[in-house]
This record gives sequence, structure tokens and C-alpha cells, in this order.
Amino acid sequence: MKTLKTKLAIAMMAIGLSFSAAAADIKVAYDADPVSLDPHEQLSGGTLQLSHMVMDPLVRYTQALDFEPRLATAWERVNDTTYRFTLRQGVTFHSGNPMTADDVVWTFNRLKSSPDFKAIFEPYSDMKKVDDFTVELISKYPYPLVLQTATYIFPMDSQFYSGKTADGKDKADLVKHGNSFASTNISGTGPFIVTEREQGVKVEFERFADYWDKETKGNVDKLTLVPIKENATRVAALLSGGVDMIHPVAPNDHKRVQGSDGIELVTLPGTRLITFQMNQTSNEALKDVRVRQAIVHAINNDGIVKKIMKGFATTAGQQGPVGYAGYDEALVPRYDVKKAKQLMKEAGYEKGFKLTMLAPNNRYVNDAKVAQAAAAMLSKIGIKVDLKTLPKAQYWPEFDLCAADMLMIGWHSDTEDSANLTEFLTMTRDAKTGKGQYNCGYYSNPKVDALVEQSNKETDPAKRAQMLKDVERILYDDAAFVPLHWQSEAWGAKSNVHAAEIVNPMVMPYFGDLVVD
Repeated sequence: MKTLKTKLAIAMMAIGLSFSAAAADIKVAYDADPVSLDPHEQLSGGTLQLSHMVMDPLVRYTQALDFEPRLATAWERVNDTTYRFTLRQGVTFHSGNPMTADDVVWTFNRLKSSPDFKAIFEPYSDMKKVDDFTVELISKYPYPLVLQTATYIFPMDSQFYSGKTADGKDKADLVKHGNSFASTNISGTGPFIVTEREQGVKVEFERFADYWDKETKGNVDKLTLVPIKENATRVAALLSGGVDMIHPVAPNDHKRVQGSDGIELVTLPGTRLITFQMNQTSNEALKDVRVRQAIVHAINNDGIVKKIMKGFATTAGQQGPVGYAGYDEALVPRYDVKKAKQLMKEAGYEKGFKLTMLAPNNRYVNDAKVAQAAAAMLSKIGIKVDLKTLPKAQYWPEFDLCAADMLMIGWHSDTEDSANLTEFLTMTRDAKTGKGQYNCGYYSNPKVDALVEQSNKETDPAKRAQMLKDVERILYDDAAFVPLHWQSEAWGAKSNVHAAEIVNPMVMPYFGDLVVD
């Protein structure tokens, strides 16, 4: 790792003074790079990670999952449906434009139009500018998750995205998996500026000289993000000194990392649910609840956790883990091949059938291996699986088309309860509201939809939790999806890289605050 010193640091050293931490130039390897520079194009971990590097949210989570102010310095509930946010003054975008309430309102309206984000903002009717540094977020009904929503609002530079491109296209156009101005250009308020990007090769960042947060101890001036798909290759790059930090570290590599001098393994228990969806529109058999139940019973998710994940995950029987509102301890994993065969026979598929399966090979920990194991397990009940795995950049366009009978997807709920999981993965698909945006199972149950809608209007935590618990029971009985596990997280870093201080359960390290000795 190269260590660079600023001119000021050199001058101070010349008179016998020095900084405790000189400016650092580091390289970070992930399993994949962001698919776009547009923060609203895709609701994914990669997109949100980029947003935390180049932009700032109104509010963000701490490691302890409390809320801390960022571009909003204060907030208060004005009435049952209105929250007032006071904005930070003196904040400048990378373009040089000042950030004001106009940018926040503009961003809110764009989020409302995003196919991926609109479901999060569906409970809100409007955001109003009170003055240049005050906005009011107005919900359609008393809504209990306003601050959680604020973590998704990363004010965009409305002036930067205004006007037309040379070929006459609107700079603010939001295009899924397309080439737009916003997907290739970005101006935020965050600690880093994107200086160069080669899709699939690297993204280079430099510290924003006019960054507003002068209290951060972060001293990384240059950061290069490189995608390294293969787990072993990624670890080798860290151990050889080719990179300074990596994510994820596959369970098979934990001991290797822990046993290396000058390298640290940083782990956190995770709440990202890994699942398979069963597409009821592409395969007639999957419309039968008995077949779906048979598939759930045939997949030994506990075995996957023990053998493939090496215990570095928690076997799932429902959407939300222990601690989430809605968790039901009675909804346990149900691996039982004999029961699965019985259900297949009852459904008229004793001889089995064929189905297609799609999974990424560089998005989740051991994703391709998990898919291969699941396919092998289904063969034991007569289901012949045609499995295709793809890199993340190619996987998501296929997923958006729901282009298989079974599709893998992982989801982390930023609301820290199961409602967010249901809204995106199992509620009835609705292009207008964005509900069910990632529901490629095409599962639809009016009772589930109604319960989630009611829970979003319920401000009594106990009553809300019971509604979500009822939802979990219905999904369990309907075998609405195949629960696999909740993925734990691991990072590897050189000992002089203080990674443990910036990682979090959302799997979005705050690199702006990273200290490198």
C-alpha cells in the first residue's frame, strides 16, 4: 500500500510536526462492481454502497443501528403525517453547486418514479420545501418508519442533472440497464468523487476537497474499487498485498485469512435473507402449493449452512430472523425428503418434472455452490434442474425478466423488520406502487397484501409485530418462496486498515470514515 502525504503535512513535518494519520491510497476488492452510477436505477447493496461513498443520506445508521444526522441535522414530527427535516447548511456538490431544499425535493420526486425505489416511498404523498434549508415529508397516513425511509434519501445535484445531453436526451432520465447520462455521470455531496470507471475493471475515487464533514477521522484520499469474482483469487490478492481490503471472505477462507500475519478478519452476524423464488407464471407445476411445499422440504438448507457456508450463516425457515418484528419461533426449517416425495405424489408429479434455475455467481457468498447443491437435492424428488449461473452484471437484467422457473435472490431489510422483505419479495406485483418489484415467484395473496398495508399504518409496535407474524405464517403455509439462510458477513483487511470501525450490518462500509495507519 502506498501512503501519500499532503503538502500541508510535509510542511508541518519540516517544522517538527506531523499528522497522526497521513493521507492514504488504498485498493478494495469486492466480488462485483456497481452496475451503474445512477443511485436510483437499482435497489441493491452495490448501488447503496456507491451512494454512501459519493453521496450522503439525510440520516444514516450507526453500527448499533441507531440513527445519526448527515445532511439532515435535526428532525421532528409536526403532526401525525408530517416530519420536518432541518438541512445542513454550507454543503457543496462535487460540481460546485450548493445543496439546498430544492435538491432534496427533486430527489424525493425522482425516487417516487423509480421502479425499484417507489415502493419504499409509496406511503408518502409529498415532500414540501419550507425554506432553503427545511423540508417536510408528508405521509398519506401515520407511518412508523419515517427515519428508516430517510436513510434512502441521498440528495442529488438537481442542477447537474438538468438539461439535455448532446443527443437530446434528458439528463435526469432513469433507465434500467440502459445507457443514460445519470448512469455514467454522478455529482454528490459525499466524501469521494468518481474520477474514472471501467465497468467490470475498476472504479477510481478521490477525496472531495470541499467535503462538509470536517470532523471525520477518515484519511483515505484515493480509493480504487476492483471486482474480483473468484473467492480464492480475492483472498490471494489481499494476502499478496495487491489489495488492502476485501469483501466478502468466503467461509472456506476464514482460517486462511485469520492465520496470516498483518491481516485481520472482521465479521458481523448478518440479516440478509438468501432465497429461491418459484415462478408460477413460467412453470405450471409451481402453481400447486403442494409442489412448492415439496421443493421447500427437499432442500436441506441446514446442510447447506453446515457444509457450504461452514456454519457462517443461520438456517432460515421464514423471512425475518430473530429480533425482527414478525419473527415466529414456530416457523422452523422443514427438510424432509420423504415428506417431499409424498407431496409430489399427491400433486400428480410422482415422476417429477423439469425446471430452469437461475442464480448469480458473484453476488452472494457461495451463491453458485448453493444453487448447485439445491439443484442436486431437487433431483432426489424427480425434479430435473437446468441451472444457469451468471455474473451479477448479467444476472440482474435476466432476473428483472423473471427468466427462469426458480431464481435466487437475497434481501436485507433496512427497516429491520420483515415488512420490507414482504413488500419487495412476496407482495402482489404492482408496477404503479412498486410493491412486489422483486417478486419473480408471482406469488399473490390478498391477505398478505392487506396485512402489510395495515402494518404500515399501525404505530403500536406490538400490534404491528403481530400483523407481520401473521404474514410470516401465511407465507410459510403457502410455501411462497424457498428460505435458505441469513448470510453472515466477513471482510478481510490489512492490519493497518481500521475496517472494524466502518463496517455495519447493512454491509455498506462508510469508507469516508476509514482510517489507515
